Amino acid sequence: MQSVIKRKAKGMITFADFQKMDIRIGKITEAEKVQGADKLMKMQVDFGTEKRQIVAGIAEFYAPEGLIGKQCPFVFNLEPKKFRGLESQGMIMAIDVGGDRSDCVLLHPNKEVKPGAKVV
Repeated sequence: MQSVIKRKAKGMITFADFQKMDIRIGKITEAEKVQGADKLMKMQVDFGTEKRQIVAGIAEFYAPEGLIGKQCPFVFNLEPKKFRGLESQGMIMAIDVGGDRSDCVLLHPNKEVKPGAKVV
């Protein structure tokens, strides 16, 4: 019998709200843990037409060297935000496995795709 994680849904959004999201595949070219922050990873990500710095709370789940070359979906049009003085120019998409942020799995395409490909 499978266990079902019951979580309260966040507020509903309209289809128009969803369409505002620009989700693209990026290829991680560099990764390093942020000094003084147990959870933060700083990555350089290739989106084909440009490279961006992304800061994400995945350092406790992934080693920097294990991220190099991985392709993952990123929210591309998210307003930049600073974490520990480092600007993040997007957000990586991941699965919260246990529902309590104690385990995280990155999403990725099942075959190599062109960096910058849009998720539809």
